[in-house]
Amino acid sequence: MLVLVGSVLVLSCVLGGYLLSHGHILALWQPSELMIIGGGAIGAFLSANPAKIVKEALRNIAALLKGPKYRRQDYVDLLALLYDIFGVIRKQGLLGLESHIEDPQASSLFSAYPRLVKEHDLIEFITDCLRLIVGGNMNPHELEQLLEVELETHQQEAEAPALAVMKLADALPGFGIVAAVLGIVTTMSQLGGDTSQIGEHIAGALVGTFLGILLCYGFVGPLGAAMENRVQEDGRAFECVKVALLASLRGYNPKVSVEFARKTLSPQTRPNFQDFEEHLKGARAGASA
Repeated sequence: MLVLVGSVLVLSCVLGGYLLSHGHILALWQPSELMIIGGGAIGAFLSANPAKIVKEALRNIAALLKGPKYRRQDYVDLLALLYDIFGVIRKQGLLGLESHIEDPQASSLFSAYPRLVKEHDLIEFITDCLRLIVGGNMNPHELEQLLEVELETHQQEAEAPALAVMKLADALPGFGIVAAVLGIVTTMSQLGGDTSQIGEHIAGALVGTFLGILLCYGFVGPLGAAMENRVQEDGRAFECVKVALLASLRGYNPKVSVEFARKTLSPQTRPNFQDFEEHLKGARAGASA
């Protein structure tokens, strides 16, 4: 939602300042300049990126309007799920997880958290890590190196749409110059004619430069930065899982392992210790009932 608020504020202040300086708003309406800049930039974006990145970019832009992917309650559920997993390991050993990680959708362990089960990437990351622990006989140091590589790959893939949008933003001033140059070409062809028309063509050319710079720094660039920030924030859930699993593998009890994971979350979304304790008490009460 802040993306919309920021965009409206940019447009209001730029146009408001222009009007206060006695500018004429209709002078900025140059459909041909918009066509050159917008059409050229979109065409370059499609040429530079595979269809997967284009689709993901559109999906990520729409997701910005919905707010963060994981909220405080989602992190409470994630920590509780990890706690339950470590509880199974403690009571039944690593082999007790096999039935759960083979089919998470049918698992009573995972299905207790329906919101998280829908996050296929996160659940797949958890189950893949558990498979390595169950069948790989890996020590914490080896597992940490492997998870670092996987998280880095996941992060790079997740950030690719944001980087593509930021590159598009960098190209917009260039397309603004293209529009301005074409406007000057048109102006030069009018030399010797009506002076007022020459002035209109020069104004149109300058509007092309203005639009390219405004779209870059006022809209598309901030949009790409917002997408990148959201990806980094969403990646904390994966980092949380990694830290919890490594702590458990090093021999810490479930509650301490989960506490290690909780500390990796940002203060804005991190559930406090009381939230988690209340959740566990409610779960125990439900189980006993």
